[in-house]
Amino acid sequence: MAIRLYMTVSLDGFVAGPGDSTDAPMGVGGFRLFNWLDRRNDPGPDGQVYAESVATRAVIAGRRSYEHAGRWQGDHHDGVPVFVLTHDVPDDPPPGTVRYVTDVRDCAAQARAAAGDGDVMVHGAGAAQALLRAGQLDELELHLVPVLLGQGRRLFEALPAEHIELDLVRRLTSPEVPDLAQQVTHLRYRVTSRTE
Repeated sequence: MAIRLYMTVSLDGFVAGPGDSTDAPMGVGGFRLFNWLDRRNDPGPDGQVYAESVATRAVIAGRRSYEHAGRWQGDHHDGVPVFVLTHDVPDDPPPGTVRYVTDVRDCAAQARAAAGDGDVMVHGAGAAQALLRAGQLDELELHLVPVLLGQGRRLFEALPAEHIELDLVRRLTSPEVPDLAQQVTHLRYRVTSRTE
């Protein structure tokens, strides 16, 4: 069982284009990062990675990602529990299987317990950074798309000045397609150590 970040990222490290908001969740030009999902039901690496992501048994999301995704209408996939890492709990009750959690270690523990022997999917740059800082993120599954967004929201912009060692455990590449923006390399890393 692993707590694993699943994130699509541009070659220059952005997960959303500039100006992202609840009305424009991926910002300017950011949706092109997800062109590879057109092949999510195809056999091959893209379909395999997508199937693995929706086989996870719980989700941890940052509040920003959760809100920008329209709260997934209360269900991320298959009714799995969704734990939203937030600084403050909103007054309105969460929909469906969503729970708001303010402590990152408590959030990780609840998600692990809910997932049982399954994996936990993580969404959002803020959640990923918080889990890394707390030593609670086990793996990173990065879907690297060969585009440069130039501006926007970076995946690892707010990490502290310490070294986090990663071990590449898998690399899958999508089949050749005419539209290079649909090419993607799926990289899975295990977090192995941290040094100050």
